Amino acid sequence: MSETAPSPQHADPRVTIVLPCYNEQDHVVAEIERICAAMDASGHSYELLAFDDASTDDTLARLRDAELHFPNLKVIAFSTNGGAGTVRRIGTQRARGEIVVWTDADMSYPNERIPELVDILLKDDTIDQVVGARDQEMGSYRFLRVPAKWLVRKLAELLTNSHIPDLNSGLRAFRRDVSLPYLRLLPPGFSCVTTITLAFLSNQHAIHYEPVSYAKRAGRSKFRPVRDAYRYLLQVLRMVMYFNPLKVLMPPALFLLGTGVLKVVYDVVTDPVYIRNNTIMLLMTGLIVAAMGLLADLIVRSRDS
Repeated sequence: MSETAPSPQHADPRVTIVLPCYNEQDHVVAEIERICAAMDASGHSYELLAFDDASTDDTLARLRDAELHFPNLKVIAFSTNGGAGTVRRIGTQRARGEIVVWTDADMSYPNERIPELVDILLKDDTIDQVVGARDQEMGSYRFLRVPAKWLVRKLAELLTNSHIPDLNSGLRAFRRDVSLPYLRLLPPGFSCVTTITLAFLSNQHAIHYEPVSYAKRAGRSKFRPVRDAYRYLLQVLRMVMYFNPLKVLMPPALFLLGTGVLKVVYDVVTDPVYIRNNTIMLLMTGLIVAAMGLLADLIVRSRDS
């Protein structure tokens, strides 16, 4: 007797959309309606995983009610707040689709364009991630966010030798199998999107940036300017150190050694029999930093071999 093919309703979906929800009671249902309408019209099989991240309002109740009306929606509730990065990591691990989409539930991203991002991946197998590159910054504290994010983005471009139109967009689609080795690197907070971008770039996985509009978020912003900007900067340095430590350590090492050599010449010219202590400190510090860089690079290469 020949085997019966699995029925379509039991087949794994092609796309998994991971939606973190934290205190989004006033607009989360509207966001779910928008996502499901776009995906239903696209013809792609999909699942929508909505995670309530221990909300303190009625978000979970609204999600449970929506689950009864949207057959592709599955609600997962956390007992404690884990952060957007934790939600996205667990959501990607649980995903059944070959394409995973990350987005937010605050009405800021054009989630009706999710099928477009998915189509780009499906039509071009050389691309591993599609990022919705925002056309403007609409968050709170713009006078702090814009320059801080610009500086961090330029640093990331310098360290990865890549053009990055938007380093921390929350709207992106990527191939699940490519992302799996990097999920353990995701921090629990918002910088998880920066991490997945840098992980792909550092390992030569092609990223396509698709321009999208960006609206002012609904509800109250959870961005904390000083703390989150510091975390973004720290995460960029951490990720580049993890994949290519020479990019971070060799420039300061060469600067110190070069300055030390010039200082030696100056010392010899001014006093041929005396090398000053600060000159020796410059040379020794440069050598130590260079040695650390080479040792870190050796560890990275041993880890990847």
